[in-house]
Amino acid sequence: MSEDQQKTYDLFVIGGGINGAAIACDAAARGLRVGLSEMQDFAEGTSSRSSKLIHGGLRYLETYDFKLVRDALIEREILMRRTPHLVWPLRLVLPYVASQRPRWMIRLGLLFYDYLAHRKVLKRSEAIDLHKHPAGGALKNDYRHAFAYSDCRGDDARLVIANLLGAKRGGADIWARHRFVTAARDGELWRITLEKVSDGGQVTLQSRALVNAAGPWVVDVAGRMKVPVGRKLRLVRGSHIVVPRQWEGEHGYFLQTQDGRLMEAFPYERDFTSIGTTDEPWEDAPEKVAISDQEIDYMLAEVNGFLRKPVTRADIVWSYSGVRPLFETGGGRDGDLSTLTRDYSFEIDHGQGQAPVLTVFGGKLTTHRRLAEHAMQKLCAVMPWPANSPSRTDILPGGDVGPAGIEAYRNSFKQRFPWLPETQADRYVQQFGARAEEMLNGAGNLADLGPLIGADLHQREVDYLMDTEWARTVEDIIWRRSKLGLRLSPVEIGRLAAYLKDRPTLPQSS
Repeated sequence: MSEDQQKTYDLFVIGGGINGAAIACDAAARGLRVGLSEMQDFAEGTSSRSSKLIHGGLRYLETYDFKLVRDALIEREILMRRTPHLVWPLRLVLPYVASQRPRWMIRLGLLFYDYLAHRKVLKRSEAIDLHKHPAGGALKNDYRHAFAYSDCRGDDARLVIANLLGAKRGGADIWARHRFVTAARDGELWRITLEKVSDGGQVTLQSRALVNAAGPWVVDVAGRMKVPVGRKLRLVRGSHIVVPRQWEGEHGYFLQTQDGRLMEAFPYERDFTSIGTTDEPWEDAPEKVAISDQEIDYMLAEVNGFLRKPVTRADIVWSYSGVRPLFETGGGRDGDLSTLTRDYSFEIDHGQGQAPVLTVFGGKLTTHRRLAEHAMQKLCAVMPWPANSPSRTDILPGGDVGPAGIEAYRNSFKQRFPWLPETQADRYVQQFGARAEEMLNGAGNLADLGPLIGADLHQREVDYLMDTEWARTVEDIIWRRSKLGLRLSPVEIGRLAAYLKDRPTLPQSS
């Protein structure tokens, strides 16, 4: 069944990952009429499968990507203000390894890292003696010298939701679970056809401009619009393993691997440790990506080269893999997946009297806001739209925790909801920020949150995620809106599935 919505947008975005969501958010904040479609759940493809680091990228100094590192460091500070509940400081410890990079080189790199961009909250780097510093407790005695420096970790999938909520706040229409079928130019308009994933029904829309932010599917989407692209895409698999917490303290480790790469291990979701990542070529369909036995062996061998207490396969409670849609820039770097640029690039297709389309290649989680601002600058050059973006100072929904900061808000929240168990209150603040109060509106005790499904997941939270964050499936709720999949038993997951099956849902566009 075909449905003509007779809607004409200023800008329509294809792709509900972090880049598409951020562009929709920026455009809506400028007062434009915006639509966005995503064929799966939001962030399901790549944006929920990152390293979870919000960082400048210390390793990129080795490939002379100084501008990328500086831009990312600036964005790190902006994101800490814009989404303080979703981006948190992380102190990383980089042990010196005699057979790897010399100490002077690491020290120089970190000094450069400290001073490339202004830091307001994070501490500068320092040399430490692992035989005296608490961070040495988890490491083998072979390692004595190290450097500690600052970066951030964050919740990638929830950053996508925060941007979508920001876009919706600005009036955008979010077409969840609507597959892009095709788009064709009709003078100064694009005529767009979407397909409802639920029943195959088609929806037709119009827009004055398009953005193709389909990530690993960007070339396929461009082909459906008959828009030529010049960039050569390289799909690179990155995998992670999650194990029970391996050390005391909130610091992480940045480890030099035997093959000259760098790998992270840091505290994750209070009780766990995240270890990764890898850089492997991926030639198959992006949706089929999965961790391999060889990647697991590699990560275990490398991390166990440093840790006093070995991690085993039996310790692994979860793993995930994602496909990074990187692109070639020409030259020797294209032959080494670990040195392919993590920067982004645009191609804009626009002729006289023709509706434009901007295609997005690459990008990293940390620079999504800057990418969106830059993409809109490109489009504003050919469209009569407001040139200034408010995103540098805008606070996204949930981030309005007050001038005293997230810790003061957390303490205040616990005082106002003293009946919540402390870990549950902490999770709500981390997950929803100030929106947690909207979810708890009117509740005065745990019974008001409805039946307990498992861990600390109650029916009210499930309803809230479905009514306000486009969640529909078990996986949406336990892996992308939260990480409760790490705590729920199979029986409890079955209980959640049974509840979702019987619960009525809202339409998939809002």
